[in-house]
Amino acid sequence: MSSPPAAAPAKPPPAAERVYVHVKEAVLDRRYEGGMLLTEGELAEAVGVSRTPVREALLRLEVEGLIKLYPKKGALVLPVSAQEIADVVETRLLVEEHATRKAVPAPPALLGRLGELLERQKEHVASGDLREAARLDRCFHAEIVRNAGNEILVRLYDQLRDRQLRMGVAILQAHPDRLQRNIVEHTEILEALRGGDADAAVAAVHGHVASVRGLLRGELR
Repeated sequence: MSSPPAAAPAKPPPAAERVYVHVKEAVLDRRYEGGMLLTEGELAEAVGVSRTPVREALLRLEVEGLIKLYPKKGALVLPVSAQEIADVVETRLLVEEHATRKAVPAPPALLGRLGELLERQKEHVASGDLREAARLDRCFHAEIVRNAGNEILVRLYDQLRDRQLRMGVAILQAHPDRLQRNIVEHTEILEALRGGDADAAVAAVHGHVASVRGLLRGELR
């Protein structure tokens, strides 16, 4: 009996997509810091592509507000600004406090998912994985927003994803002790939801986001 035909190897992503992912991850991880000037030639060499897909990728990143293009010079990685912090935090508080109040009484599925995310976050805190700890932090809050059942709010919150991630990594790099504090504050939010106490849950969310805002403002001084 003849062997089944071998599966065709997966096609690699387009060159522009590879450049886009490379630069975006480096910006969000702060390997490319705010204020750094990136040149097309350096990026083409780093990813192993020509300059044409580099230009295409940089245009996408400029639309997303992560870089600013300067003809014949390169791409400037935009620093996190005080106004951006204020805007993100204000939007987070409006959306999350509303979603948290709607989450009470919390369905078992939500409580189970939040508990799972919290345990995974503890594991990555223990291993010192800042990027994954920051991502799980965002996922914890996003799960509460998603539970509210308002797709417009979910899309609005998701639009903040990259800004939140970059800010979260910035905090964790500057304040390693913040990792443990996040665990404590997420536990307080989860316990309030388990207890069916909407006021306590909203207060815990407000305190958590407000403390993050204070740390971020301090980093910009």
